[in-house]
Amino acid sequence: MSAYSTIHGFPRSALIGFAAMAVGSIILAGVGRMTGIYDNTPNVAAVASRDLFFHDQPDGSVEVFDARYPKAPIETVPPASNGFLRATMRGLARQRLRQDEGAAIPFRLTEWADGRLTLEDPVTHRKVEMEAFGATNEEAFARIMTAKDPQS
Repeated sequence: MSAYSTIHGFPRSALIGFAAMAVGSIILAGVGRMTGIYDNTPNVAAVASRDLFFHDQPDGSVEVFDARYPKAPIETVPPASNGFLRATMRGLARQRLRQDEGAAIPFRLTEWADGRLTLEDPVTHRKVEMEAFGATNEEAFARIMTAKDPQS
């Protein structure tokens, strides 16, 4: 073997092959993303949806309001509890602030026929698939979906 057939003990052809695979994977991923060829969104119907507002309270709690009944909360999340709900809502709200959008438009929580829950911000078009964060965290939003409407 000559000195030019290996690089730091690895065969040159193997390194070229690995580099070609890496570049090819990046190109294919980019093409798939730009063309929409690979869309993993299941084709199932929405069973129910609920438009929601989330308001931080001075005592540290978070009140959740159905957009149809903005005067009475459908759920109150006590202070220092349910960190997942808090982090999810703060992340979505932060994205709105970056785009100089306010809080006038509600978030949409949707239940799908296959049992999944998604939370979407119609302003920024960000969507959070709740099942990706485990059953316990998904349950926090499932309770909001099934909360009774307040008496108006």
